[in-house]
Amino acid sequence: MKAYVFPGQGAQFVGMGKDLYDKYPVAHDLFEKANEILGFRITDLMFSGTDEDLRQTKVTQPAIFLHSVIIAKVMGENFKPEMVAGHSLGEFSALVAAGALSFEDGLILVSKRAMAMQKACEAEPSTMAAILGIDDAKVEEICKTIPEIVVPANYNSPGQLVISGSVAGIDAACEALKAAGAKRALKLAVGGAFHSPLMEPARKELADAIEKAPFMTPICPVYQNVDAKPYTNPEQIRTNLIGQLTSPVRWTQTVKNMVADGGKNFYELGPGAVLQGLVKKIASEVTAESGVIA
Repeated sequence: MKAYVFPGQGAQFVGMGKDLYDKYPVAHDLFEKANEILGFRITDLMFSGTDEDLRQTKVTQPAIFLHSVIIAKVMGENFKPEMVAGHSLGEFSALVAAGALSFEDGLILVSKRAMAMQKACEAEPSTMAAILGIDDAKVEEICKTIPEIVVPANYNSPGQLVISGSVAGIDAACEALKAAGAKRALKLAVGGAFHSPLMEPARKELADAIEKAPFMTPICPVYQNVDAKPYTNPEQIRTNLIGQLTSPVRWTQTVKNMVADGGKNFYELGPGAVLQGLVKKIASEVTAESGVIA
């Protein structure tokens, strides 16, 4: 079965999407529509901005969403997923590509998500750290012993888990995890504690917009971050999406479930190749490559 996966924040690069814009009329039109919806020319920042421009959350998230979704739109009849999933922000790309949300509604939600997350980050200093080479259960156990907010945020692959929380909590957890045998505990250059309770203000703000957006039945099951299970019911999809900002991204479990349900050929749509690498680490028996545009 064909499984399409969509990347999250961090995959951006200057020049992303320019080839699509120049070569395909459908891509040109969708990028221009995005400029109108967002109220600024995101294409200028994507195609010829600076790395610093692209690191702004209000730019990063819509940029990655647009790159991913527009590749799927350009593929047209060749885009025939039998299952889809997205990592964090990528879940919105997956939902639009699979027809559960319109392009316009998806972009508006992504833009609101970015703004809400930025606001939450500014309200309370917080951060994230990548923990490598230690069992997930051990990471969970040690996080619970820290007298600050610190939780597992991204289950990326076996032995690679990102934790999220207050600055003091992350510092303490990193020390404790290194002492417990982690090969590395590396603080990430991010603006805040994504997928943690510290995102609750952003979750509340985004929930209102998600509640009002029209969701449709997707063309195939969407495996959602909150519990790694497949969904096609629009109301269940909506509920899961609301919970996403304060829940961990269960990517390891998602890929395992997709493989168990018949996923054999994985295609990543969007900038970078991070998810292809994670898929191969999680399930070495499947293929994983970039989505091909005919």
